[in-house]
Amino acid sequence: MNEKSSPSAGREEKNLAVHLQYLKLPYIRNQFEPAARQAVSKQWSHVHYLANLIEGEVLQRQDRTIQRLVKKARFPVIKTLDQFHWNWPEKISRMQIQNLFRLAFIDEKANVILLGGVGLGKTHLAIAMGHAACLAGYAVLFTTAIEAINALVAAQAAGRLGQELAKYSKPKLLILDELGYLPIDKTGADLLFQIISNRYERGSMIITTNRAFKDWTEVFNNDATLTSAILDRVLHHAEPVVIEGKSYRMKEKIKE
Repeated sequence: MNEKSSPSAGREEKNLAVHLQYLKLPYIRNQFEPAARQAVSKQWSHVHYLANLIEGEVLQRQDRTIQRLVKKARFPVIKTLDQFHWNWPEKISRMQIQNLFRLAFIDEKANVILLGGVGLGKTHLAIAMGHAACLAGYAVLFTTAIEAINALVAAQAAGRLGQELAKYSKPKLLILDELGYLPIDKTGADLLFQIISNRYERGSMIITTNRAFKDWTEVFNNDATLTSAILDRVLHHAEPVVIEGKSYRMKEKIKE
């Protein structure tokens, strides 16, 4: 009887499987036997065999981490840069945007402001950048400005404002979509300021807006002092991206 089919070898394999389960190494647990057969047939060294198993475990763990990050980011849909229609906006700097996809701004705790009219792909680019950040291992959270304000108002009423604010402070990258699309009252403006202030020089933001900076006072309840404080923090370490043209969604509607 050879060693592979001996009772002691069987016990060793069972013990190994139990130990690998205890160590939370599922890939190695599932693959060490087929990998051993492959190692014999291809005459791998012991080191090559071990390295092959560990590489598989690492790749599987990285994949699970990315899936978890994407889920926690709460993207409404998944978008990528490859899907973006570069030929529709009348003005857009492709080189600038491609450079931003290097994600250096996240480590620099800087902001990106995507500025332009409706239907020009600002949200698409913001989500695609956020998704790329997840693939690179960064924690991301996507929200619209109004959703964030509503969540904070509800949390304040329930006496858990600090916990809710922490949710927007922790991710490496916060995507704040559609700032300026709806008016914000004084309470909402004050709460949004707290998010921005908490992240200032601590974490990056991507903000999409259809309003020029000179019009932000109108967005924030005509409070010039608060607006100035928000702009000061948002723009201190920021790269504005201006996109001009007609709505892509309107283009599709006209086609219909």
